[in-house]
Amino acid sequence: MSEIRNIAIIAHVDHGKTTLVDALLRQSKTKLNKDIESSDLIMDSNELEKERGITIFSKNASVKWNEIKINIIDTPGHADFGGEVERVLKMADGCLLLVDAKEGPMPQTRFVLKQALKMKHKIIVVVNKIDKSDARINYVINKTFDLFMELGADDETADFPILYASAKEGKAGLSPELENMTDISPVFNEIVKYINPPTGSNDSPLQMLVTTLSTDPHRGRIGIGRIHSGKIKSNQDIVHINREGIQKQCRLTSLMTFEGLGKAEASEAIVGDIVAISGIPDINIGETIADPITPVALPLLDIEEPTVKMNFKVNDSPFAGREGEFKTSRQIQERLFKELETDMALRIENDPKGGWIVCGRGELHLAILIERLRREGYEFQVSRPQVIEKIIDGKKMTPFEQVFIEVPQDYSGAVMQKMGARHGALQEMNIEDGITYMEFIIATKELFGYRAEFLSDTRGLGIINTIFYKYQPDPGTSYARERGSLVSFEGGETNSYGLVNAQDRGVLFVGPAQSVYKGQVIGQNSRSDDLRINICKTKQLSNMRSKGEGVGVAVKTPRTMGLEDALEYIDDTELVEVTPKNVRIRKKILDEAEERRLRSQGLLQTI
Repeated sequence: MSEIRNIAIIAHVDHGKTTLVDALLRQSKTKLNKDIESSDLIMDSNELEKERGITIFSKNASVKWNEIKINIIDTPGHADFGGEVERVLKMADGCLLLVDAKEGPMPQTRFVLKQALKMKHKIIVVVNKIDKSDARINYVINKTFDLFMELGADDETADFPILYASAKEGKAGLSPELENMTDISPVFNEIVKYINPPTGSNDSPLQMLVTTLSTDPHRGRIGIGRIHSGKIKSNQDIVHINREGIQKQCRLTSLMTFEGLGKAEASEAIVGDIVAISGIPDINIGETIADPITPVALPLLDIEEPTVKMNFKVNDSPFAGREGEFKTSRQIQERLFKELETDMALRIENDPKGGWIVCGRGELHLAILIERLRREGYEFQVSRPQVIEKIIDGKKMTPFEQVFIEVPQDYSGAVMQKMGARHGALQEMNIEDGITYMEFIIATKELFGYRAEFLSDTRGLGIINTIFYKYQPDPGTSYARERGSLVSFEGGETNSYGLVNAQDRGVLFVGPAQSVYKGQVIGQNSRSDDLRINICKTKQLSNMRSKGEGVGVAVKTPRTMGLEDALEYIDDTELVEVTPKNVRIRKKILDEAEERRLRSQGLLQTI
């Protein structure tokens, strides 16, 4: 046991966590595949992770350092993937807390660190990016200590060891002078010195908690978890205890341990190690693998409830079935319910009006799910995100967010005005070096759609981070979109003549020679109401033409609406049509006369 260390890495988005893990893997002479060795970020292997530069799915790696096996667990940095974070921290005995030498601890650092402190993990602080010209190391260390105190760390935990690093250059040291550093070995030495080896006995009855699932075409479902007690052998008889406490005898068909980034077959694994097992067809996250003679279940994993929901429906637009490979109700339902096997923070139920209600931890959590389905070839449509409200002690409660904003001082007034209009309560405000730092508490439902406005108001120079705060009494207020939509009057192909006439009405989302259908949202109106316009209209041909006709008129570049932009933009009368090739916004009721009739009868919101 003294030869094993299990450590999780905590960091905010873009603080260099994945770069540090890469340096640890490379400098420990870990064997890597040739295609992996040539890539920049080894751990962020998922296509979405590479594009966004964030960690979405937790991953395991293992390195050997002076005959000690160190299991490294890469944790997601975003609060929307909290379900993943809470599970994987169960496998660790300690954490590396990575903070940027300029920015210091950030909101998402706070979220994961809070979970780690709750589990009494030992923390080693690594101040990364000390090679930056604007690094402020003492300020960052003081801020980190303040955060530990704020989260209720005890004296021993708050007296944390500090390392200084430049993960990009693969160097670390006990003092902040970069020229004195040679390699990343001080990080390994501190892990071995400060992180306790796993507790438990090899002679006790087997207990293993499954924290992650994966699938293999040959082995079937693979359960990944840590051995809390006893030892496990290949082809061993075990008892599988599910979430309801029902016990079932099974035999393991394979046992694998982690080596580098891959898995290797093993004949035996001891207490404290992280292993992957197969042979249990209905294994699920949070369940226990136990000894067949004295089976004792470990405590179930308690995951926080989702706060945001969306309606998923079969695509019924005029373009339905053209672009997707999987588009039927059965195919979409099978894929959604399959996601429940690996995502503990997700909830799915059938919608009485048709489709499915999918509940998640936040907008990003659901947007990532939609993007993954889209890339797998699924075609469907989704409604606007809505908060999940609860009745507690007879009062209607709604989720609130803690919002952390950093903007140049010149733009702070615009941010204060917009947050005030959304009934955000200012908690704290500081100004340092021309940057205004603000903290707000705001109802989640009033924050929907603000990110795009924020980027526009701050000219892209602002930083906004949010984490779930708590459920509070519903204030009864809601924020309505200030501007309406430009809606296509008829179907067809767009052309320059129709677009030039329409672009003065607002901001267009489509360019020339694109196919649109009647009822599709093709832009944002400059006024508060919706406007139906004909962008497929062609110029009447005649034999008369003036010399300068059409010379000075050009179609403006349309605003590109990605998936997250579209989800933020829509209101309750609109849907986002998602296909592998396109993301379109449409009206729920495509026909204008039908929409007007339902609106007059007050039935539009029930559709």
